[in-house]
This record gives sequence, C-alpha cells and structure tokens, in this order.
Amino acid sequence: MSKILKGTMLLTGATFLSKLLGMIYTIPFAQMVDPSGMDLYFYAYTPYNILLSVSTLGVPLAVSKFVSKYNSLGDYQTSRRILKTGMQLMAVSGIVAFLILFFGSHQMAIWTLASDATQKSIEDTSMVIRMVSFALIIIPSMSIVRGFFQGNESMAPTAVSQVIEQIVRIVFLLAAVFIILDILHGSTTLAVGFATFAAFIGGVASIAVLFYYWKRRKPHLDRMLEQQGETQEVSNGAMIKELLGYAGPFVLVGIATPLYQFVDQMTFNDAMEAAGLSDLADGSISAINFLSHKLVIIPVTLGIGLSLAILPAITKAFTNNQRAQLFRQINQALEIVALLILPAIIGLSIVAYEAYGTFYGVDNLEYYGGLLRWYAPVGLFFALYTVTASILQGINRQNFAVISLGTGLLIKICTNSWLVLMLGAKGAIVATGLAVASAVILNLYKIQRAIHFSYKQLFKRTLLITILTTIMGFAVWAVKWTMSLGMDPMNNRAHALVILIVSVAVGGLVYLFLAYKTTLLERIMGGRISKLDKWLKRN
Repeated sequence: MSKILKGTMLLTGATFLSKLLGMIYTIPFAQMVDPSGMDLYFYAYTPYNILLSVSTLGVPLAVSKFVSKYNSLGDYQTSRRILKTGMQLMAVSGIVAFLILFFGSHQMAIWTLASDATQKSIEDTSMVIRMVSFALIIIPSMSIVRGFFQGNESMAPTAVSQVIEQIVRIVFLLAAVFIILDILHGSTTLAVGFATFAAFIGGVASIAVLFYYWKRRKPHLDRMLEQQGETQEVSNGAMIKELLGYAGPFVLVGIATPLYQFVDQMTFNDAMEAAGLSDLADGSISAINFLSHKLVIIPVTLGIGLSLAILPAITKAFTNNQRAQLFRQINQALEIVALLILPAIIGLSIVAYEAYGTFYGVDNLEYYGGLLRWYAPVGLFFALYTVTASILQGINRQNFAVISLGTGLLIKICTNSWLVLMLGAKGAIVATGLAVASAVILNLYKIQRAIHFSYKQLFKRTLLITILTTIMGFAVWAVKWTMSLGMDPMNNRAHALVILIVSVAVGGLVYLFLAYKTTLLERIMGGRISKLDKWLKRN
C-alpha cells in the first residue's frame, strides 16, 4: 500500500471515528434536552458550519497541496512561509466570521423562526448562535497547521487532533448540560448554549495536540530547511493567489450540505406554519438534519473515504494522459460508493424505526422514524456528490462544481417551501434529495463530456449491486417482521435494539456472502479477498 493511500486511510479512519463519536453522544444529549432544545442546537450549528467553511475558504487542504508541491521542488523555505502566511490569513477571516455570526445572531434568529415566534424564542436562538461563534476565532488557524502536516506527508497529527477534539468537545458538552440541568436546575437554553460552546473547547484541545506534534516534528522540519536548494522567488501576494486557486474546489464540497440545511433553517418553520403543522414543527428540523443525518453519515463517511483514497491515482493518470488507467480508477471510485453505501442506506431505510428508537428513544417514533426512512436514501446522493466533485478536480474540471452546486441550491430554494406545504416535514427531505441528485447528474454528465468516459461498466455492476441489495433487503425485512411478532420495537427501546442488531447482522452477512460469491468484491476492490477466502475455504 502506497504512503499516500495509507495516509488517506488513516485520515478516513479518524474521520469515521469522529463521526461515530458524534453520533453516539447524541443518544444521551437528546435525552437530556427536549426536541425544542435539539432544534436550538441545530439552529446554532448550521450557520456556524457555513461560516467555518467560508472563513477557511478550503485553504487547509489547499495548504497541503501547496506544501507538497514546493517540497517536491526542494523549496522547504516557501513551504514554511505558507504556514505563517496561511495562519495570518485564517486569523483575519476567522475573526471576521466570528463578528458576523456574533453580531448577526439576532437577525439570523428572526429569519430562522416562524413569523409568530415570541421575543423569548428569538433571544434564546440568538444566544446559542453567539455561544458557538467563539469557535470561529481559533479553528480556521488551527486547521492550517493540519494542512501543513498533511503536505509534509504526516497524517497522524491531523488524525489524532481530530479525534481528541471530538472527545474533549463531547465530554465538555455532556458534562456542561448535566451540571446545568440536573445540578443547577438551569434552563434548557443555557444548557444548549454551553453545548454549542463546546466547539471552542474542542478546538483548544486540538491546538494543544498539534502543538505537541509541532515540538516533536520541528527538528526534522528544520533539517529539511538546512537541505534547502534553490529558493523560488514567490511573494506573499503570489502565494495567497496560488493558495486560493487551489482552495476553491475544496470549499464547494465542504459547504454543500450546510447550505442545504441552511435553506431548511430559513424556510422550514414558516412553511410548516402555513401548512397548519406548527405542532409538528418543534423537533422535526433537528430530527431530519441533525439526528437522522448523524445516522446516515456513518456509512457515507466510510464509503467516501475508501473511494477518495483512489483520487491521487486519478489525478496522476489524467496528468500523464493514461486513459485506460484513468477510466479504471474513476469506475472503481464510483463502484465503491455503490458497493458500500447503497446497501447501507437501503438497510437503514428498512430498519429506520428500530434505528431511531434505539438511538433516540421511542417517543413519537412513528413520526420521527418515518422521517429517517425518507432521509436515508439522500445519503447516497451526498456521497456521490462528494466523490464526483472530487473526480472533477482530478480531471481539472473543478470549476464546474460551482455550476452543479448552484443548480442544486436553486432547486432546493425553489421547491422547499412548496414541498413542505404538500408533504409536511418530508417535503424538506424530498427537496434536498432532488437538489443533490440534480447536482450529481450534472457532475456525471460533465465527467462524461470532458474525457469521453463511458458509464457502461458502472451501470452493469450497479445493476448487480441493486439485485444483491434487493435480496439483502428482503432478508432484513423478513427478520424484522418475524421478530416483531413477539416484540414491540415501537414502544420498547430494548426490543428495538435487539431487532436492529439481529436485522443488521443478518443483512450484512447475506450481502457480504452474495457479493463474495458473485466475485463482485474482487472485481471492485481489486484482487482476491484473502481473509474471506480463508473463512469460506475457497480454493
């Protein structure tokens, strides 16, 4: 396994672990605050995520590419200079983003809530938005250091700091909420405010980890400077221009999901009120875009990580005009998404009620579980958008991502309120699905047009994956239905857990066995799967 692939897999593992922890903490957190508290938490984090993406401008990943380029030229001094320049740039953009979110919190709260919202609701929403804004002061600059280490092919600092940041954030969040609600008997709003402030505390912990790695790695980095050959005469202005040129595509991929969620935040409550569903509005938006999203994003993260591990090879093949190799790598990247994520989201749709009940409780499960069932398939489109946008970058068509994202966002804006009026809360999910699917179709079309890529092989294998997924789905449904005859997952959380575990285990084994026996795993993942060979005693 190449060093690049190992590094990518390390970062994928860290991201997957962080997402898993991010899902697990919502179990006690959702029990500690009521649905309106979860909505407050979502209201704060959506604009925060957007401003975080905008303030960093995709620069951390661009720094990685910049450092890698100049290191390959033996110009370690320019690589070191970009660290200092990038941190200064991110410090300014972070402070600007903080000021916008902090002082714009009141107006953002007015836009978020329904027109009949009370002044107290507006003040509560404004307060939690202000609390999360402090993280913007430090996280952009911190992320630059991660990019610098990655450019030096050192992935451990990013991976470890990412996991530690998440752990510290979660511990502070749960401890603060517990102390405020159960010991001090404070308000839910105050508890949620400190829960959002946990992002700042997690950022401080990440900085401490990165500083530790910097002290350890600095002697090695200094020795690289001593080996300096010819220095490229690059001014600070030219460095920033080149850096932002690299950064554009990265920020588009990172900001896509928060933008779709922000449209919900701005329009959902008014649309639900207009539909006469104000009584269902509380808790619905967080159940869709926060709690359900946490469940869906786990398999999506793993699939994307494995798929994106191939992207360096795609870039290399395109640069060297190796068409056969390029087509093979693109096919593999897209096929991995279908192989891993399609069965995962179909399985999650089938056991949606059991999954939601297991993690978040059985209160109003008929309603919230139904929202998860509708939302799960959208995860496939999110995954495909990320991978196709990255493929566009690999074939030097990254600017098209602006068009596809803009089209998807326009569709979301135009259809969201209308679909909510027609379908209730599910309408917001349908609007997101239509928007992201449209962006994916545009990306796939551009890939085909740009390099004359054929989707024939992808179609054939996806058809086989769909057949195997259908068989798996019947197996999951049969197990779930049989066990439900003697258990009550809709009203008993323990029953929901048991049915979920058994159904997922059976479905996973059935799909894995079928994918192996049809040689689908070998053809997509490459080579024989030795451990499965040994397990199944295949000759």
